[in-house]
Amino acid sequence: MTYQDVFTEFWKQVTESIDEGTFAKLTMAKTIGKPELKNIFLRPIYVDDDFRVMLKYSFRPRETEDVEEEMDLEDALVIIESHLKTAFLSVILFSTTKDVVFKVNKKGIGTITEGTPTFKNIIQA
Repeated sequence: MTYQDVFTEFWKQVTESIDEGTFAKLTMAKTIGKPELKNIFLRPIYVDDDFRVMLKYSFRPRETEDVEEEMDLEDALVIIESHLKTAFLSVILFSTTKDVVFKVNKKGIGTITEGTPTFKNIIQA
């Protein structure tokens, strides 16, 4: 199974957590090398019946200001996928029911692990 197939399974858990109202945050971590881009975060924005996210690029040099963009989940997915395996090797879903970690190893094999939730409450962007 390719890492893309495993990531598709992971992303299903992301959308399920949104549908259930338990999505707290998504973080891309474990950078490849020492790039200026340190993390990418997604925070939820629940407005009426619409769900959007605040995507934040966090940079390593403190002088570089973080960049935030509001967007829908589909646009955020394109950005997440474009940085996967090129800049980051892991994506972490934080929900109020569980944490789910997707990792790609050096051989390009993806894995998903689950743990106890880090967040008890949802903090909107």
